[in-house]
Amino acid sequence: MDEALVADGVRKTYGDTVALDGVSLSVDAGEVFGLIGPNGAGKTTLVRALTGTTAIDEGSVRVLGGEPTAVDAGLIGLLPQSFSPPERLTARELVSYYAGLYDEARDPDEVLDDVGLAASADTWYENLSGGQRRRVCVGIALVNDPAALFLDEPTTGIDPAGRRALWALLSDLAAGGTTVFLTSHSMAEVERLSDRVGLLADGRLVAVGTPGRLVAEHGGESRLVVRTSAAEAAARAVADVGFGVEATAGELVVHGVAPADIGEAVAALDAAGVEYDSLAWTQPTLEDVYLALTGEAFEDGRRRRAATPAGGAR
Repeated sequence: MDEALVADGVRKTYGDTVALDGVSLSVDAGEVFGLIGPNGAGKTTLVRALTGTTAIDEGSVRVLGGEPTAVDAGLIGLLPQSFSPPERLTARELVSYYAGLYDEARDPDEVLDDVGLAASADTWYENLSGGQRRRVCVGIALVNDPAALFLDEPTTGIDPAGRRALWALLSDLAAGGTTVFLTSHSMAEVERLSDRVGLLADGRLVAVGTPGRLVAEHGGESRLVVRTSAAEAAARAVADVGFGVEATAGELVVHGVAPADIGEAVAALDAAGVEYDSLAWTQPTLEDVYLALTGEAFEDGRRRRAATPAGGAR
C-alpha cells in the first residue's frame, strides 16, 4: 500500500525541552493509526509536525507524498483537542462556513447527518450540549472530505451511543480510503478503531504494532480477580496449587489463569473455606500495555510497573 504519512528521525525541541526525539513511523493510505502516551509525551507536537503547523529541528516529514506545507489544504482534515468556533452560529451555519473555505466540499447537511446532528442543525452552537458541540467539530473536520484526517481526542464528552456511532463512521471512512491519525486517552477507543498503535513516551516512540500484537508482547498475563475480605488466606490457598498471586486489602489477583484453570483456583478457595464476594476473569488489554510501557500506576495506586523500551516503527 502507498504510504500516506511518513516521519523519519523527527526531532523537535522547545528550549531545553525535547518534545520529539528521533521519531520515525509510517502510516499507509486507508489505515487508522492510533497514537497514545502520557500528557507531555509529544503527541500534539507530532501531529503539528505532520500537518506542517510546526517546524521540526531535524528529520523529515511527508504527507500524501509531499511536504506538509505544500499539500493541498483540501486534502487534510484536522480536529485539535481544543477548538472553539463562534457560538452564535447554528450547527448548519458553522459547517457551511467551513465548507465554503474549500473549492470542493461535502454537503453540510449530509455531514451533520453523518455525525448525528441532523435534528439539531438549526440550534446555536452555544445551546448545544458538550457532546453535540464535539460532533459539530468532527463534522467541520470532515466537510472537505479529506484524504488524511487527524483527530485529537475526537469523542471527548460524547455519550456512549454517540461515541459508537462516530467509531462506525470513522471505520467507514478508513474503509473508503481515508487515512486516519488518531490520538486519544481512551484505550478502548484506540483498541477498537486502530489498525496499528504507536506509544509515545518522553518524545520517543517506544512501541508500534497492531493492538493484538502489543497486548500479546507487553500486556502481561490473564488474571482472576477475587473480591474477598480474607485476601491473605485466599492468597495462601491459591498459591499452594501453583498460581502466582498478589493480595491487597479486599482483593486477590491470581496471575496466569486460563479459562480452564478457573475451576482449580475456585476449588482451592472452597477447600480453604475462603468466602468471596465476586470473581472476575480478565484478559490483558491495551491499557495494560500502556501501563507496562509508561510505568504509570493504576488509578487506585495498587501497583506500578517499570517502563520498558520496546520495538520500533516500520
